[in-house]
Amino acid sequence: MDNTAYIYDAIRTPRSKGKKDGSLHEVKPIDLGAGLLNALQDRNQLDTSYVDDVIMGCVTPIGEQGSDVAKMIVQNAGWDESVAGVQLNRFCASGLEAVNTGAQKIASGWENLVVAGGVECMSRVPMGSDGGAWFQDAAFSIDTSVVPQGIGADTIATLDGYSREDVDAFALESQRRASHARDTGYFDCSVIPVKDVNGLVILERDDFIKPDTTMEGLGNLRASFEQMGRMGYDDIVVKKYNTLDRIDHVHTAGNSSGIVDGASAVLIGSERAGKDLGLTPRGRIVAGSILARDPIIMLAAPGPSARKCLQTAHLDVSDIDLWEINEAFASVALRYMRDLDIDPAVTNVNGGAIAMGHPLGATGAMLLSTMLDELERRDLRRGMLSLCVGGGMGISCIIERN
Repeated sequence: MDNTAYIYDAIRTPRSKGKKDGSLHEVKPIDLGAGLLNALQDRNQLDTSYVDDVIMGCVTPIGEQGSDVAKMIVQNAGWDESVAGVQLNRFCASGLEAVNTGAQKIASGWENLVVAGGVECMSRVPMGSDGGAWFQDAAFSIDTSVVPQGIGADTIATLDGYSREDVDAFALESQRRASHARDTGYFDCSVIPVKDVNGLVILERDDFIKPDTTMEGLGNLRASFEQMGRMGYDDIVVKKYNTLDRIDHVHTAGNSSGIVDGASAVLIGSERAGKDLGLTPRGRIVAGSILARDPIIMLAAPGPSARKCLQTAHLDVSDIDLWEINEAFASVALRYMRDLDIDPAVTNVNGGAIAMGHPLGATGAMLLSTMLDELERRDLRRGMLSLCVGGGMGISCIIERN
C-alpha cells in the first residue's frame, strides 16, 4: 500500500457573526466541534476507535477554548477513549496547518486515520484575549516594528496601487459569489447544521453574507486603520518602505474579513484505513508549504508559499484548476493573483472571508471543504489553498481529486 494522504470527508459548520447577537453565540466551542465529529461518524459509519488523532487549530486558546480544546472536543463527542487530540496555533493558518500536519502523519506511515480542522468561537472568546508579546510586550513591539495587520494590508494596496474602488469592487464580487453559491446549494454537501441539546437546528446556512451589498454602500464606510496609522504605525512602515511618502488607507469593514464563529473537520487517512473501514477517498493531499517573508507588511507571503508548494509537488501554475486565497483583506487576494498571474475567474469562485467571515483557527480547513466540493461540481482535478498569516508567514496546500 502507498503512503498517500487521502481525503475521505471534509465538513464545516455554517459561519455566523462573532458577536453576542450572532446565531452561534449560545454554542460552546466544545459543542461546535463535537457536532462535526458526530457528523463525520454518522456520515461515514466510522468506528472511532480507529482514529489515531484529532488535530484542531485554535488561534485564541484561552477560557472555553483553552487547555487542549481538541481532546475536550473528542471527549464531548463521545468518541472512543483511545482517540487522542491536540490543539495547535499558527495564527490564521491554524486550520490548514492542522490539515498539513495530519497529511504528514499519514504520509509518514506512523498513523492511519486522523481528523484535522479547527474551531473559533469569536463571539465567546474575543480575538487577542490570549495576550502574547504582540499585544503585551511594548519592548518587543518597538524592537521588531510591529504594526497591526490592517496597516500591512493598506501598505500592500499602496505599494501595488490598488485604489479604494479596486478593493471595494473585489469585496462586492466576493459577496455576489458567496450569495450565489449559498443560495444555489453549492455549500450544502459540506455544511453541517448546528443543533441545540434538543436536536433543534440553531443555524443551517451561512448567515454572515450580505447579498444586498452595493458599491455605494461600501464606499460610504470609513477607513478602518487610518486613525491607527496616524498614531505612528504609518511612520514605521514608511521608514522601511522609503519609496512611499504616505500610506493610503483603503480597507474598511466592508472589504476586510468578518469576525465570525465556526468550526471545520477533515477526515484524512491512508489507503489501509479506507480498505479497513470501507471508505472511498474523495481526493488526496498532494503537498503543503509554510514560509515567512517581511513581518512588518506581514500579509505578502501567500504567493511565495504557493510557489514553494508547487515546487514541492513538481507542478506549475498551469496545473492548478482552481485557487483559494483567504480574503483576510482585499489587497491580500489582489496581491496573490498578481504574484501568481492567475485569473480572478478561477480564484475564490464562491466568494471568501470578506463575505462569509474568517473564524481564525477553522478557516484553513473550511477552504478545503469548499474547494473539494467545487472541484467535484466542476469535474476538475486540482486546487490550491493559501492563507496569509501573522508574523509574515504564508501557508499553502494542493489537493487533488481521486
